[in-house]
Amino acid sequence: MKSGGKLIVEALEANGINRIFCVPGESYLDVLDALHDSPIQTVVCRQEGGAAMMADCAGRLTGKPGICFVTRGPGATNASAGVHIAMQDSTPMILFIGQVARHARDREAFQEVDFRAFFGPIAKWAVEIDDASRIPEIVTRAFAVATSGRPGPVVVSLPEDMLRDEVDAPAALPYTPVETFPGPAAMEQLGKLLSSAERPFVILGGSRWTDKAVAGLADALQAWNLPAGCTFRRQSLCDHLHSSYAGDIGIGPNPELAAAIKEADVVLMIGARFGEIPSSDYSLLKSPYPDQKLVHVYPDPEELGRVYRPELAINASPAAFVEAFAALPAPASPRWASRTEKLHASYLKWSTPPQTGPDDVHMGPIMEWLESTLAPDTIICNGAGNFATWVHRFHRFRGFATQAAPTSGSMGYGPPAGVAAKMQFPERDVLVFAGDGDFMMHGQEFATAIQYDVPLVVLVINNGIYGTIRMHQERDYPGRVSGTDLNNPDFAALARAYGGHGETVEATAEFMPAYERARASGKAAIIEIRLSPEAITPVRTMTQIREGR
Repeated sequence: MKSGGKLIVEALEANGINRIFCVPGESYLDVLDALHDSPIQTVVCRQEGGAAMMADCAGRLTGKPGICFVTRGPGATNASAGVHIAMQDSTPMILFIGQVARHARDREAFQEVDFRAFFGPIAKWAVEIDDASRIPEIVTRAFAVATSGRPGPVVVSLPEDMLRDEVDAPAALPYTPVETFPGPAAMEQLGKLLSSAERPFVILGGSRWTDKAVAGLADALQAWNLPAGCTFRRQSLCDHLHSSYAGDIGIGPNPELAAAIKEADVVLMIGARFGEIPSSDYSLLKSPYPDQKLVHVYPDPEELGRVYRPELAINASPAAFVEAFAALPAPASPRWASRTEKLHASYLKWSTPPQTGPDDVHMGPIMEWLESTLAPDTIICNGAGNFATWVHRFHRFRGFATQAAPTSGSMGYGPPAGVAAKMQFPERDVLVFAGDGDFMMHGQEFATAIQYDVPLVVLVINNGIYGTIRMHQERDYPGRVSGTDLNNPDFAALARAYGGHGETVEATAEFMPAYERARASGKAAIIEIRLSPEAITPVRTMTQIREGR
């Protein structure tokens, strides 16, 4: 006979979990008690949204579900930001929520929320466990649902009295991963489509990739000499110095790259849904009927034909597809070779940062120095804001699982993601980019980094405004500033107050020694880079945007 809490922890252990992220609550004390004797590391976070984002990052970088525990009511609703990210980003994740006791349900008991109704639209599956003897079954199913087809978040509600029940239940068995493979007829048709193409283009995106799949695709791109681009915040799917790489298909893409996709006659899209942001509001590929012949490869059949009607739909995971694609005979002298070379040269020019700006701090030279300094396996984490342009456009990602950023555009993701990334890969450097408004969303997780001795470096790019919103405001309502100014703390002093290392940069030349000192400190560090609001984009100032120039 075992308690429900004990069965939950045993099910996690059986499914290979070695770390969970949580904010404690009295609603799941029996789980916390069972974790006391478990080899699973319990990481205590400062806010449920941060805990859920850490779980998302763990799932994003490993392909295995990240695990988060929170309490009922406001704890669960705080965590919903991370669930939304995991859903839009197709990240495997499981959120466990302590729930009111079963006898109190439907009375609007203390902090009661109907979690199946609340999370239903933004989770892949939301379930409540009424019978503790079914815990092994439902938890293992949660792992299967979170990882199969299009991955996503599963929410499991745990009534607190159910967790205390002593029951006889079978031992939990691990979930069985489900792979989907392309059929030979589909691969033969793909070979014919590509061989007859004049201007093919490959789009990479989504989740369920592996190191092996990314390496195999790089070899296949080389053999076929195909141009390829990565969708928004999926840039670690292709080495940016690979001769086939044509750039990031995100916000404000290289015009030559956008034109190449529009002009393509065959588009091979692997693993991506190609939503509103990467498609430039469905203009690069028209929905529902693209101008190009679209070959859409995706692990979930429900996504095939959902937004775009494909010429050829292939229900396969990226890993299985790449294995089959590598076996297709490539043409000896593809007619599009010069186009591929031209697009890669255009990318290299596009991704070379400017050396000047309207401020004493120039981000271009800073990015250039970081490119010469960072190890190829450095993990870059960021949330949302104009500051992220410096990463997406000017950092050249070299390896798989080196980028952790929400395609959903959620702010506050960088600091908690950085903590999870460094815990998962302690041997690798982790660098977080955050804006001032972005950092303040979940900057309290810097305390988690200090508590667990996680030596990441956070760059807080501080311009005293919600930059992206101000940019749009000045464009659409010039000179009518409303709701976008910020009064910020001294971020370097804040880092020191937490027990970390703090630096302030007010001139370009100050950054390099500040970064070296931050790394040498061996502590979690914040480097505050103070920018003028004028330096709102790499190529246009705030004044130019206001004046329509």
